[in-house]
Amino acid sequence: MIFDSPAAEFDRHLAGWTAGLSLAGPRVATTVALTTTAAISLAPSLLPRGATTQALLTGVLTALGWGLAALWRRMPRHRPGSGGSARPLAALTGAVVLGWSVLVADRWQNELRAAMGAPAVGPGHWLLVLAGGAAVCALLVGIGGVVHALGRRLGTARTLAALVTACLAITFWAAPAVWNQLASSYASSNSTVDPALPQPSSPSMSGSAASLTPWDSLGAEGRRFVAAPAAPSVARTYVGVDTAPDLDSRVRLAVRELDRSGGFDRANVVVAVPTGSGWLDANAVAGFERRFAGDVAEVAVQYSVAPSWVTFVFGRDAAQESARALYSAVTQRVSQLPTDRRPNVYLYGQSLGSVGASAALRDPTVAAPCGALYAGPPAGAVRTDGATVLANASDPVVRWSPRLLVAPPRLDETRPDAPTPGWLPVVSFVQTTVDLLTALDAPAGHGHRYGTDQGTALPQCAPPDAD
Repeated sequence: MIFDSPAAEFDRHLAGWTAGLSLAGPRVATTVALTTTAAISLAPSLLPRGATTQALLTGVLTALGWGLAALWRRMPRHRPGSGGSARPLAALTGAVVLGWSVLVADRWQNELRAAMGAPAVGPGHWLLVLAGGAAVCALLVGIGGVVHALGRRLGTARTLAALVTACLAITFWAAPAVWNQLASSYASSNSTVDPALPQPSSPSMSGSAASLTPWDSLGAEGRRFVAAPAAPSVARTYVGVDTAPDLDSRVRLAVRELDRSGGFDRANVVVAVPTGSGWLDANAVAGFERRFAGDVAEVAVQYSVAPSWVTFVFGRDAAQESARALYSAVTQRVSQLPTDRRPNVYLYGQSLGSVGASAALRDPTVAAPCGALYAGPPAGAVRTDGATVLANASDPVVRWSPRLLVAPPRLDETRPDAPTPGWLPVVSFVQTTVDLLTALDAPAGHGHRYGTDQGTALPQCAPPDAD
């Protein structure tokens, strides 16, 4: 009987252990895909990001990476058995890259938070991100596995039939049902009167006993607007979607209400275009009243009850038509006044409101305003020439567009307010898209939040006798 030497025995066991280890780890393609997508999810963002949001993003992207790796393994030219010896090296490299990505993300998040006055994050935050991301990835991969198994069991023809049936059901039944439910919810929220809001007693406010626009017709945001504290000299006019049946009648009523309240007797009139839900930023209103020392009237007409993103996607024309009609009617009424009694007219819009204000400013048939200001205008949707623009560099709304996939955003009109990441193809689009979800969670001066400088930054009106 021949016995191997101890050295040979050790070498044989080592070779077996190494071979087993090389086959035990994930395939190289899987490691590369998971590492890449996880690193993309951890790339620098515009705004501080909570652990839940980050975990969801990381989980979704890594599940996508897993799916891409699975597709790669099914490619005709791919040899499933190849690359076994490279698995440990790929896994080690992936772990190093992932660890480095977490360290970079931690530093970036804390720099953002310091700039915006938010508390720093620590190891516990990242443990939640990694655990939550792994759970989300596992759930999505599991669902994908079940769907794949069902598809194999049903066969190609039955699977296609099931997909077509599902698409038809979503298109003609589920989607309309969801939309109707959402529309009903938006309308209900708009009409609900908050008992904590005091009805205005000043006759210069819409919704007062003397007003042509009843308190309960102003909508939730309109009631907040007129009920906010104001100097006695301020006039606020608001017409809700429930105040009159159509745009023309709302605009006519707004001009009559502005006349009744003495708005045209003020030295300044601000035509304010609200966002989709009818919201006007209280910071902007306070800024107007500070800018003009209370000698100002503000007028707005609601054109939708849906959130801005819904109206921006499905009903942007409503904002533009409403702004054009109101601004035209106000300037026409001003032109009928004696020259020495004509107030200065300004135009203002934030976010979707700036889309409407821009449309009004471009109308060649009406007089130009004394000044126009747009806050947080959506990228590519607003012509900003002739207007003062306030755009935070950390605001994803002023950056986001499909073009961001392949080209950097135009940032020449933004103001630096926090560290901002450089542009990367696809990666910046993904990160900015996620930042849209929390754009309103930042303090004023960051993200899609703006301060009283929305009003105080309105330009000075030229004297009437100026050339």
